[in-house]
Amino acid sequence: MEDKSWRTFGVRASDLEREDAAHRIEAADGEGRLSHAEAEQRLALAYSATYRYELGRLVADLPSRHAPAPGPESRNTQVWLAVNAAVMAGLVGFLVLFRFSGRFSRAPLLAQRRHNPEP
Repeated sequence: MEDKSWRTFGVRASDLEREDAAHRIEAADGEGRLSHAEAEQRLALAYSATYRYELGRLVADLPSRHAPAPGPESRNTQVWLAVNAAVMAGLVGFLVLFRFSGRFSRAPLLAQRRHNPEP
């Protein structure tokens, strides 16, 4: 008689683990990582899996989380950040130049206010 205990086959899979594997397979199908036929086959195997190792084999070559590859959106974000950084650097440079240049000193304005008598 064969020993079919957990020591031989591993831990039994729960319904939640089957659902998790199914979601990963569906996400991979939607992203184009799997063909539709292969996704259907893996889904059938995931729902009929008895042990965790069976689920592990079905999703071992798939990403664990849905993370889209860098696309035009991320490049647009990088351009937006670069433009904003350049504008901010220009504003800071202008403010530093304005503050420390002798031409824009506040002294003449203050001197005029002192010499004008108040009514």
